[in-house]
Amino acid sequence: MATTDATSKFHNPELRHHPPEELTTAAASDEHDGLQFWQFMIAGSIAGCAEHMAMFPVDTLKTRMQAIGSCPIKYVGVRTALKSILESDGPAGFYRGIAAMGLGAGPAHAVYFSVYEFCKKSLSGGNPNNHLAHAMSGVCATVMSDAVLTPMDMVKQRLQLSSGVSGAYSGVWDCVKRVLKEEGFKAFYASYKTTVVMNAPFTAVHFATYEAAKKGLMEISPEDADDERWIVHATAGAAAGALAAAVTTPLDVVKTQLQCQGICGCDRFTSGSISDVFKTIVVKDGYRGLMRGWIPRMLFHAPAAAICWSTYEAVKAFFQELNDKNASNVT
Repeated sequence: MATTDATSKFHNPELRHHPPEELTTAAASDEHDGLQFWQFMIAGSIAGCAEHMAMFPVDTLKTRMQAIGSCPIKYVGVRTALKSILESDGPAGFYRGIAAMGLGAGPAHAVYFSVYEFCKKSLSGGNPNNHLAHAMSGVCATVMSDAVLTPMDMVKQRLQLSSGVSGAYSGVWDCVKRVLKEEGFKAFYASYKTTVVMNAPFTAVHFATYEAAKKGLMEISPEDADDERWIVHATAGAAAGALAAAVTTPLDVVKTQLQCQGICGCDRFTSGSISDVFKTIVVKDGYRGLMRGWIPRMLFHAPAAAICWSTYEAVKAFFQELNDKNASNVT
């Protein structure tokens, strides 16, 4: 996910224009957008966990559908996939691997948002309309956060896929130990290159769509923009998440294939080359195979982005109010 400037209404203009000189100096060095960076980390961590935990069943559905090009059981659509999961595991089957995502999402999103805010402050030169700086900041944040999330994402997807098959993993730590023993540490990062390559255009499309949608929505009723800001964030985030998800689905299918090698009959690849996986998918399932799971992927990212944006902005607003109160007490 990406971030944007905080809501201005949560800042007391009197406090901002007339602070003691020494406080102004300290704030300039330690704060950005009215918050300290540890506050961005907490806000991002809460937003990331809320996003992934709320939408986890849809993510399970997407993973199952993307891996079926190699698995012996072939789901022909969302309805068939839903029925198969319910028949084999019941409702609990939609939540296999949620512990792994819980362990990865919080730290990864804390890194993402804090790195993004740090880079935005450093590269934008204080210009809120510097879109190139925002894009570069998003890329830096993606590279760093993916390094944190990729191992747990791999564990999560294997748990989602191995349910109900012979030799299935019993849990997060069983999966971690067996992968280390059987495939080595590099297996945890088999899809890292693909993930970064996928998230670069995902971030670019997400940023452009989010900013355009947010601007358009706020221009519809500018007099109510502050009062309805959470609706604006949620709606713009949903539009951005859906479009970015659809555009990057082929790379997400490649990522799933790389992370689930050897599970449920999935192919193993002699190299981690994106082009090799692309060719394998096209040969076995045609070009339509590259769009497997695009419906649940969009159904995941649209509400997930809305949840993440609104949660992130709400926690930032809380910290902004808290900081303003502390500054008021000091003065």
